[in-house]
Amino acid sequence: MGESIVINATRVQIEDFKESTLWVDIVRELEAWSEGFRREQDSIVDDAASTNPSTANVLLHMGDLNGRRKAVEYFIGILDVFLSVKDEPKSKEVSDGSE
Repeated sequence: MGESIVINATRVQIEDFKESTLWVDIVRELEAWSEGFRREQDSIVDDAASTNPSTANVLLHMGDLNGRRKAVEYFIGILDVFLSVKDEPKSKEVSDGSE
């Protein structure tokens, strides 16, 4: 895993975007998705008691939903990841030189 993350945006651009109305709207939508995935997981558990689906199908579906929720959580935190990459010492970071 010797690949470096390249962030072309400046720290100020990332921070400004993080405070923008657009980012707030995006995060709100992603949180709604995450809540929908959680409700779907809850319904799988409730339905399993009455429909008796195969354990493999239930586990695969639950794993899929968990993966979706983790991806959403990661994306919500992506700007913090970008900022932490910008904070890394220059010798470890591949950059276009703009800051």
